[in-house]
Order: sequence, then structure tokens, then C-alpha cells
Amino acid sequence: MSMKRLLLLLKPFAVSPQPSHTHPQVLHFLNNRHKVHHDSINFCQEILRKKSVEWKAVLRNNLTEPINDVDLVVTIGGDGTLLQASHLMDDKIPVLGVNSDPTRIDEVEQFSGEFDATRSTGHLCAATVENFEQVLDDILEGQIISSELTRIMISVNALRLSTYALNDILVAHPCPASLSRFSFRITKDDRPCSRLVNCRSSGLRVSTAAGSTAAMHSAGGFPMPILSRELQYMVREPISPMAVSDFTHGLIKHDQKMSATWTCRKGVIYIDGSHINFTIQDGDIVEISSQAPSLKVFLPHHLLQLEKM
Repeated sequence: MSMKRLLLLLKPFAVSPQPSHTHPQVLHFLNNRHKVHHDSINFCQEILRKKSVEWKAVLRNNLTEPINDVDLVVTIGGDGTLLQASHLMDDKIPVLGVNSDPTRIDEVEQFSGEFDATRSTGHLCAATVENFEQVLDDILEGQIISSELTRIMISVNALRLSTYALNDILVAHPCPASLSRFSFRITKDDRPCSRLVNCRSSGLRVSTAAGSTAAMHSAGGFPMPILSRELQYMVREPISPMAVSDFTHGLIKHDQKMSATWTCRKGVIYIDGSHINFTIQDGDIVEISSQAPSLKVFLPHHLLQLEKM
């Protein structure tokens, strides 16, 4: 497919005001992050000006409508910017992530005793300023193709939510100190594939393969092959007898779904972080599956190599 119309989606580069007592080295680090990100945006725009394409740049916070009428979306920021773009995209337009400010291992080690010098992870970003032009040329010339990443579809009381999750969802009480009560089972074609699991816990997390290296992995889950169509679920900090412990962490196959009944007065479904969320209440039935439209992403080479191993 010929790609002539591009949308450049930008992470905002404003620096939040810092308290007066902030360490000078921290201020220098934050100002440098601002500069590196700003320079990356300018660099990518200069590259695009040399190409035979139409493009426009939009700050990600200014985009609220579904993305249409373009052939390629290029996000400049990190995984958060790519995630935000994904919530406005269907399965037709591919996206390329550019990590504008990659973490520098030597810098993290140098300042580890003073502050956290981590920059941007960019797990799903296939480009940085170092290789942006080459990756872009390969895409425009059809030398590389996008991969299809699984997303999560969520329904509440049989009504489908308007947003799909690319990384993960968290279903929990809005107060992190409060107990989450719910029951769930895995089904296929409306027939049970597992026993009913009654939970008192800190909530339920469900991740895609793309999100399995993030919070899911930190909580004790396992990384999944990036192109897997399965979902991984985990009950957070369960208060349960040993009899059900084997059912608090597992997989939802691509032809299955999880049906969970919420039994707390308050609840929230958080999608890919905290910014997008939907409230639920006692008695609501939440259905979770991988039947959402996939997202076309140009992936980093190393992720594709892992898929082949």
C-alpha cells in the first residue's frame, strides 16, 4: 500500500514546575529530557520535509476523535504516546513508534545513588532518531511490514466499551486500600471451561502479549510471545484458600472469554493505565476477550527475532 499521508502524534514537551528544594542535578536531568525530546521532534520533522509525503503534527492531548484519512501514524515520545494513539485507531492504519528519549544505561548507573535517571523504555517503538530515516524509508518502500498485536475487548452487561486495551486492564475498587470482591470463570461458546472462582483481593489484571512484560511481569506473571493471541490474567494479592490458588493466574485462549461478576458497591475498569476508565457497580457482569480488532504496529527488530526463537 502506498503511504502518502502521515500523522505525527507528539508527546507534549512541557516541563512541570519543580519544588524550589529540588536537587540541581535532578533539575538538570529534567531540563535535558525536555531538550532531547524537543530536538527529536524537530529532527523527525526535518526528515519528513525531505520525503514525498503529506504530513501534519498534532500534540497527543489535542487528539480526541478517531484517526482516519491517513496511511501511517508516527508517534514521537514513548510507549505512552503509542498507547494513546492506539485508543483512537482501528485495525487498518499502522503505527510506528519513535522513542524520543531512550534510557541511557550509563546515566542510570551513574546517578543510581542520587535519583532515578530512567528515561523512556519504548518497548514497542521501532525507531529512535538514530534510525528513524532508515526505518521510515523501509516502510515507505514496502521493505518491512507491520505486525498485528492483540487487543482486549471489554463488555459490561453485554454492552461493549468503546476503547480497546493494547497493554492491559485492571478491574479494582477505586480506593487501593479497599477490598475488591468478584467471581469469574473462563467460558467458550457460552459454556464453562473452568470452575467459578470467588475472589477477595486487590483486583484483577488482564494483559495482552504486548503488555505481559509490564505490570503483569512485575507482579509475577510471565512474558508472552509478542504476537500471541492469548490473554494472561492474574488476581492481585488474593485472600483465598489454597483450593483456588491454582485458578488465580492463567491464560484466556483466543477463542475463550472471561466472565466476571463484580460484587462490590464501587469498581473501576482501568484501560492501559489510569487515564481511561469506566465505573462499574455491584452486580455488573464484565466480559473480557481478545476479540477486539488488532492493531498494526511496526515492531522493533529484536521483538520479532524473539518471536522466531
